[in-house]
Amino acid sequence: MPYGDRALGKGDRGADVVELQMRLAGFRGTLPDGIFGPGTELQVLCFQRDWMGLTQPHGRVDSAGFDAIEAFAAAHPIDFEALKCPCGLCGGFGRGKYKGRYRDACPRVEAYYCYEYPGVHRMLLWAYRAAVFYCRQAGLEIIVTSGYRCAERNRQKGRQSTNHHGKAIDFDIATRQDKRDEMAACERIRGVLVERANAQIGWSARNRKALEPNAIAPTWVHYDVRSYERTYLAESHFVRDPESLDRAVAV
Repeated sequence: MPYGDRALGKGDRGADVVELQMRLAGFRGTLPDGIFGPGTELQVLCFQRDWMGLTQPHGRVDSAGFDAIEAFAAAHPIDFEALKCPCGLCGGFGRGKYKGRYRDACPRVEAYYCYEYPGVHRMLLWAYRAAVFYCRQAGLEIIVTSGYRCAERNRQKGRQSTNHHGKAIDFDIATRQDKRDEMAACERIRGVLVERANAQIGWSARNRKALEPNAIAPTWVHYDVRSYERTYLAESHFVRDPESLDRAVAV
């Protein structure tokens, strides 16, 4: 069923539910499995309460809910220029290299998967939209500081991490501050995302959005989806432009 063609509620299944789960990834968040269960209902309840301002959220998505999601997207545009890789060679979002290859002598897990995914994961970008919204409520304005970094960019900078091959973004507060204040602000942001987006600190749990701990990212916030199983990292979930981000994907 195409997204938006029917009202959605607990017990529904299908590609339109996957799309809903993607778009509400930053409101608690759940597995984009196409099953409207308790986790998806909680996403909807949080969205209705926090964005729509409903005093009695009901957990179903009707025409008013779909319109509200569109309004939420319009109010939180994504700057894809800021997401582009600065290597000067890959055009911004990798060259699709190293599919099936893992870093030498490393476990065959996503953290070491070398594939340059074809864009940035949609769920991560929708979750970032919610991060902007919730951070503004907390008096913090955030901006993307690093998006895609392809293998060539890693070579240029002497890095090995593959997280930024489409699975991660970094962001920071928009106004520069004293380092101690910036560290405190980034810790506040992580707290907001743990509470509001059901993000985890570190990568111990599978199929949850993840934040680097402050020992690794003291003055910025790193947000990624590397803990998700490969089935949720399908190439169709990676995008390179605003139109693709906001277009429902058939699953």
